[in-house]
Amino acid sequence: MNVTKEVEFDFLAAAARISDTVNRTPLVYNAGLSKKYNANIYLKREDLQIVRSYKLRGAYNLISSLTEQERKNGVVCASAGNHAQGVAHSCKKLNIQGVIFMPEITPKQKVTQTEMFGGDNIKIVLVGDTFDDCMREALIYTEAHQMHFVPPFDNAKIIEGQGTVGVEIYEDLPELDVVVMPIGGGGLAAGVSSYLRQTKPGVQLIGVEPLGAPSMKQALENGGPITLETVDRFVDGASVKRVGDLNYQYCKELLDEMILVPEGKVCTTILKLYNQDAIVVEPAGALSVASLDQLKDVIVNKTVVCIISGGNNDIERMQEIKEKSLLYEGLKHYFIVRFPQRPGALKQFVNNVLGPQDDITRFEFIKKTNRENGPALVGIELAKPSDYNSLVERMKEFKFEYIDLNNNHTLFEYLV
Repeated sequence: MNVTKEVEFDFLAAAARISDTVNRTPLVYNAGLSKKYNANIYLKREDLQIVRSYKLRGAYNLISSLTEQERKNGVVCASAGNHAQGVAHSCKKLNIQGVIFMPEITPKQKVTQTEMFGGDNIKIVLVGDTFDDCMREALIYTEAHQMHFVPPFDNAKIIEGQGTVGVEIYEDLPELDVVVMPIGGGGLAAGVSSYLRQTKPGVQLIGVEPLGAPSMKQALENGGPITLETVDRFVDGASVKRVGDLNYQYCKELLDEMILVPEGKVCTTILKLYNQDAIVVEPAGALSVASLDQLKDVIVNKTVVCIISGGNNDIERMQEIKEKSLLYEGLKHYFIVRFPQRPGALKQFVNNVLGPQDDITRFEFIKKTNRENGPALVGIELAKPSDYNSLVERMKEFKFEYIDLNNNHTLFEYLV
């Protein structure tokens, strides 16, 4: 099946259709990244979209294409994030009714944002402990009420809408050589790749997924979409158990490379974009930039576009993001330390074992009735990764028994 010939897209018509509602987001040259990688690197700032993500494009393109009767019947979607906000905004703009199903565990901030964008045109139903449960209830409701379901990614009109990101990129930067884009369900990658491949055949198209949710990479290796048993939900905007069937066909035919990025690297990138460029990105929005270290030999002297897919990052997650970054960079380590049964052992640990720039960030005795000479959970932040070796050497020298929890996944999950 040559899917690129089976499905007809009109990306320019879609761009015109959504132009009165969707922002044309800026394509911004990034001097710092360009210098670091010896390339011309631009960021496509979909974090500056109305709902702070590209998802509005596909949702509005589909909903605005419905017949008068379909609009009258209303729409339904299932989402815990950006797609919900895109559908909500579309309903309000087109003055049609929508029902948005969200899992019961959805953060209040996301529910509030969806309510704000949809106003009186939407009703939110919180149901189920997982997205799969939520989706099942949404489909049942859609059938029972004869409404139109708006899927998050596996739909031709959704793909066509997301592809308008590619239209804007090419119009603003026709000399581009490489486009790097995040992949969750695959709608953005399918749409952007479809438009750019036919408009500029020589462009290099690269997809990026989080290491803990490699659904597209697994699909490509398997010869078709498969449902992953588990995924790491941290990069929530790109963590799906199964990619779209239609999206897979496009990515299989059009992508040049698939890259997986560790969640810790994503966190480091979020912090750098904020501290160095004042750009607030959600984890999925950082994927493209986070992949550049793996592409450094490929992109030298080339013009590269990284799609920043969204900026809906809850400020309450920043402590978790910092923690994951420090662990990934080798700057934070957790130990179980057994203090010797000798006077002043704790004082000796602080004065003689810790380096001059080492900082204790967590300390608690595991056995509350055996203080001073029992095992303790100790978190230590280092100034540089190489300080780790000297730290453990000093623990051995002063006869402090220890277990490195960073290298023991089971104990780390249980204690930290």
